[in-house]
Amino acid sequence: MLYFPSRHHRQVTLSYFLLFIGVGMTGGLLGPALPHLAAMTDSSMSQIAMLFTARALGNMSGAFITGLLMDRLNGHRVLVGMLLLTVAGLAVAPLSPSLWLLTALFLLLGFSEVSLNAGGNTLLLWRHRDAAGPHVSALHFCFGLGNMLLPLVMVAALALTGLFQWAFWVVAAYLLAMLWPLSRLKSPSKLATDEDATPRTPKHHDPVLLALFMLLFALYVGVEITFAGWITAYGVLIGLTAERATLLVTLFWLALSAGRLLAIPLLRWCSPWAILIGCLLLGGGTALALHAVWLPLWLGSLLFGLAASAIFPTLFSLGNQVMEMSGRTTGLIFTAAGSGALLVPSLTGPLLDLAGAEAFPPLLGGMLVLLGLGLAALHLRLTRLSHRAPV
Repeated sequence: MLYFPSRHHRQVTLSYFLLFIGVGMTGGLLGPALPHLAAMTDSSMSQIAMLFTARALGNMSGAFITGLLMDRLNGHRVLVGMLLLTVAGLAVAPLSPSLWLLTALFLLLGFSEVSLNAGGNTLLLWRHRDAAGPHVSALHFCFGLGNMLLPLVMVAALALTGLFQWAFWVVAAYLLAMLWPLSRLKSPSKLATDEDATPRTPKHHDPVLLALFMLLFALYVGVEITFAGWITAYGVLIGLTAERATLLVTLFWLALSAGRLLAIPLLRWCSPWAILIGCLLLGGGTALALHAVWLPLWLGSLLFGLAASAIFPTLFSLGNQVMEMSGRTTGLIFTAAGSGALLVPSLTGPLLDLAGAEAFPPLLGGMLVLLGLGLAALHLRLTRLSHRAPV
């Protein structure tokens, strides 16, 4: 399903895939570790929730700064530096004696984690150029795989040692092992070389186009994090037991990861527009069915995860087709994605308090409608730009 024109392409790409399993595990640590971190620092759940804000702020700053670094420095050296920061943060965070120190460490982890994410995506695009679409989807599947593996790591750590800290240290050891391949392999560069997979097509340098992509990524990530973060609470509010409601988010991530695996061949056979429209229709239909109580919630979680699965990698691949994806551009996109993860889920709680649990499916549907309008505006902008040569 994936094409590698040379041995170097294969080695570099597989290194990024392995790296992103570790990045996914790092990103997935906070949720399962939250009760343990609260107990360790003698904090209430409302107090410990500030770790999410700290990580989101770290994500936004890390994406922008790393984007600038990728354009100026050797990409693999940047990744190695961020790996060392991540390993240090993971080693120290579960030993933090105070909430304020823990918050500072999660700010650092948010910074370094998204730096690895944005940097790895950028380098993958530079390695495969216009043939990057299926590889991007596979990269994001590996990220989702890391998210799914982390709860198993936490369960094993608690069962074998009784200490949740070992989950952090196992992830740190895994990431530490990634230093060797990244330090010995030649980093892709922004400029095309004879090793590139395909010749580069002309790209648009248009600030309106970039702004539209940033808006779409912010909306999508807001939808994804809102569903993943609130579906358990929604399930409890409409009458499910806590145990059954907890399984809903697992079903969502399972379907999302499976959908990203499915998107690898789809990106070779279908246009990005067809995939994006199909995802929006499935997601909108699922939100409508949940609101009308036409579907059991477990099936709605699976379908919504499948609908959400291909949007991010497909949008990213589409952006690579029409824009010059420099490190700065990728950094701005991930900064926008971080703003969506910070703002949209934080507004969901007050909305549910005001309008009740029944407002959750219409909120999801409304966000998907905004995504559809954004896609229409993007298509209109590209149509206008196509009448003049890319610059």
